Amino acid sequence: MQRTLSLVLFTAGLLIGLPSTARAQDPQSAAPARELASILSDRKLDSFAARMPGTADEFVATLAFPGQMIVIWARISAPAVLNEKLLRREFREAYIDLNSASIAESRNIITDLFADGVRRGGKNQPADSHDIGAKSTRFDGSWREDKMSEQEYGKAHEAADAAYARALGVLLEEIKKGS
Repeated sequence: MQRTLSLVLFTAGLLIGLPSTARAQDPQSAAPARELASILSDRKLDSFAARMPGTADEFVATLAFPGQMIVIWARISAPAVLNEKLLRREFREAYIDLNSASIAESRNIITDLFADGVRRGGKNQPADSHDIGAKSTRFDGSWREDKMSEQEYGKAHEAADAAYARALGVLLEEIKKGS
């Protein structure tokens, strides 16, 4: 009995000593988000953009602030214009075009408040979000406010995380080509 109690207390002590990020599983977008934020910071860039592979009319762009990233991907009706902006390295203008002139129902925007992947926050705390077309989901734990079941909310978070990781992967691949 005493040995079991000692083992339980030892294990609890280890868990308390671990940082919360080690206890909670990181979202799949965490590592690529941190890496992209670091590269942008090292290169003193506040934006970057690329064409999504396998498509002629879908692009992805990021706008970065210290400790925060906004990533958008969408289809655009005038891809030649955006391709020219990429060639001229006018990444901020490409981001603006994707935000304002893209096909609305194809537009995805992730607001990653700490540039650490799409995370579930708590109520009354800053929260990451995913906008798809006109629908916005804040990952603040308020699934009822989003008119979803808890299971639907979890699936929406997983889908946002996977899509964000994919978009980040495209940006990372392209920005590394320029190294």
